[in-house]
Amino acid sequence: MTDTTSHTEESHAHGYITDKDRYLNRLKRIEGQARGIRTMVEDERYCIDILTQISALTSALDTVALGLLDDHLRHCVVDAARAGGVEAETKLAEASQAIARLVR
Repeated sequence: MTDTTSHTEESHAHGYITDKDRYLNRLKRIEGQARGIRTMVEDERYCIDILTQISALTSALDTVALGLLDDHLRHCVVDAARAGGVEAETKLAEASQAIARLVR
């Protein structure tokens, strides 16, 4: 990723926090899938089989990303919109940028 900015909001619980364990478990499975793909390449498996696994990995990452985006919109953006002002504009811009990155 080329984005080097980090948004830490210690006073605000992030929207995904209630599903944190679910996200972590899913990400652990994704890590395993990525290692499995590496092993397939090392073992010189059939190209189409590797591409099929890459497609599954991409879908799994998309599912996590969309879940995080939904949580962000439902919590962080809604809270900021209620507060109004610069914070609302900032959160909306962040959400728009995140969506743009996901659809590239």
